[in-house]
Amino acid sequence: MSMALAVAAKKALADAVRISLDLYKVMVPVIIAVKILKELDLIAYLAVPLGPLMELAGLPADMGLVWATAILTNIYGGILVYVALPPGPDPLSVAQVTVLSTMILIAHNLPVEGRITQKCGVGFWGQTALRMGGALLCGLLMHRFFAAAGMLTEPARAIFTAAPAQASLVGWALGEAKSLIMIFGVILALIVLMRVLARFRVTDLLERVLAPVLGLMGIGPKAASITVIGLVMGLAYGGGLIMMEVQGGRLSRRDVFSSLSLMSLSHALIEDTLLMTLIGASMQGTFFGRLLFSMLVVAVLSRLVGPRLSAPGSVAGRLF
Repeated sequence: MSMALAVAAKKALADAVRISLDLYKVMVPVIIAVKILKELDLIAYLAVPLGPLMELAGLPADMGLVWATAILTNIYGGILVYVALPPGPDPLSVAQVTVLSTMILIAHNLPVEGRITQKCGVGFWGQTALRMGGALLCGLLMHRFFAAAGMLTEPARAIFTAAPAQASLVGWALGEAKSLIMIFGVILALIVLMRVLARFRVTDLLERVLAPVLGLMGIGPKAASITVIGLVMGLAYGGGLIMMEVQGGRLSRRDVFSSLSLMSLSHALIEDTLLMTLIGASMQGTFFGRLLFSMLVVAVLSRLVGPRLSAPGSVAGRLF
């Protein structure tokens, strides 16, 4: 028994190292490139064309800078810019902050997360367009819904205060290194958990329970448990596990496309939703707005795009 455990532990560690190295090869160059853009203050230029789009979603144009920062960096970057902006003449309502938060949660950290999905076998630009377009459409629909229902009209109250950013390059590098080490630890824990669940056939039960719902979105039973991990834990972790399954030839291209598309639009559902309440967003509005929109979009896409993914020379196959 002890020998079998040692062999299993060694295999899990080797898989975690391999998956993490694959992710690091994608993440590290993009993290450095985004840092350079940020230091050169080039992110602000992306905010200019976003201003009119923000107004379509019922938001002030200057919220484009908040979203642009989140798009190129991460959710925390967007939050830091939001709390650092000088207050306008009219405070944002809870509905407006909920719309902004949902758009950020759908489309953020696109350079890194887009490369992760690309490494798993789907198109970078197709997924980027899906997330940007999805964020705008979801924001527009939520704005119209809240306005028509007269919901969440009270002023939003942020309880988050921006902490001072790491001024030195060494401080920034150490912070990023800690994040990468944490990713390895979580991936190792997830691999062990997946194998324990498989050993006790919990994975089979989970797949049977989720199969009807995920099947509507074109996600087969083999990708069910990994998709749930991505929805709960985050795209890097779910994508890392999908990468392992793809390399083993255990998932169809439609499964990969549908699963990653759902994870791209809705991941880290609990953690990220709670995070946005710190700037005054409605937890229920952000959670259910993003999840229901994502499920509907992926259900439609899986029927429109899924059957064409494997067709030779198809536009869908090249884009997605």
